[in-house]
Amino acid sequence: MIKRDYYEVLGVERNSDKSEIKKAYRKAAMKYHPDKNPGDKEAEEKFKESSEAYEVLHDDEKRRLYDQFGHDGLKRTGFSGFRGAEDIFSAFGDIFGDIFGGGFSGGFGRRKQQGQGGDLRYDLEISLEDAARGMDKEITVVKNILCPVCEGSCSAEGYGPTTCSTCNGQGQVARRQGFFSFAVTCPKCNGQGQVIKNPCKKCGGTGVEMKERKLRVKVPAGIESGQNLRLTGEGEPGKYGARNGDLFAVVHIRQHDNFERHGDDLVCQLPISFAQAALGADMEIKTLLDEATIKIPPGTQSQSLLRVKGEGMPMLQRKGRGDLIVQVIVKTPENLTGEQEEILRKFAEISGDSVKGKNKGVFEKLFR
Repeated sequence: MIKRDYYEVLGVERNSDKSEIKKAYRKAAMKYHPDKNPGDKEAEEKFKESSEAYEVLHDDEKRRLYDQFGHDGLKRTGFSGFRGAEDIFSAFGDIFGDIFGGGFSGGFGRRKQQGQGGDLRYDLEISLEDAARGMDKEITVVKNILCPVCEGSCSAEGYGPTTCSTCNGQGQVARRQGFFSFAVTCPKCNGQGQVIKNPCKKCGGTGVEMKERKLRVKVPAGIESGQNLRLTGEGEPGKYGARNGDLFAVVHIRQHDNFERHGDDLVCQLPISFAQAALGADMEIKTLLDEATIKIPPGTQSQSLLRVKGEGMPMLQRKGRGDLIVQVIVKTPENLTGEQEEILRKFAEISGDSVKGKNKGVFEKLFR
């Protein structure tokens, strides 16, 4: 599907400032937010589309690349849009509180569930071939899991957390300074609203224990370095029944010996002989995952670029593949046999080229 212009999506001019862009996004997000349009797939897509537009246009570098190169310019940033509402909430963090001023509940409020576990990061290194094929990768992480004895309640068997008597479960207490009154985090429960009077002996009242865990990460074909893959619920465990955080596997693609990636295209070099460059040739070459035939036109010059269609990287979340760009390097022959040297000297003589040895030098030609 062809993406619409981001300025058109938000209904703003190309010279709009950040405040105008934020205002336009606020209006679109309020209109298409999933909690206001349950089950409406069209509204969900418009919410993702407007969020994607805001993510690009409120970021100076992404906006500069988009203005100059369009949607293709964003590939080098690793940004390829959002998969769903949860992706948007995670990417923006607390930005919705800034935009909606705390006066809008629903999905935004759900993300900040009290005691929710924190997110974790895992750096996943893969080869260029892995990125081209896609793969299921098993990873090992060492992280906190719920205590097997108290199951995260933090309390000894037969007990449970009690409401904090200082803040009455609010997690905040009022403080006065002169004529002003303001709220601060409760010093007794640290904002949790609950206290543990009889802590679990296994975990010491933390509700968690450190353990090694094996997980599987599905790497889609065409992924780029810097993009991340979400493993929902595999982050830090939540407290008091709150949801776990997520684990984000950040992809790093190792440098390849023969191929260099430029978006969906791959670039490589192909050494050819002087004769192949002059007369042309059909050559079998190795692509990243297979083989292909490339036609060398007669008279090809060194550093020329030849394109092999469809032999680049798969296009992420789209059909098709990029191309393989082959840079031709004409090799100068070394250690000639007598016959080869004689033929080349004859060629030079016919061409009127000055060479060492039997042919007359350039100065002799100039002053005869």
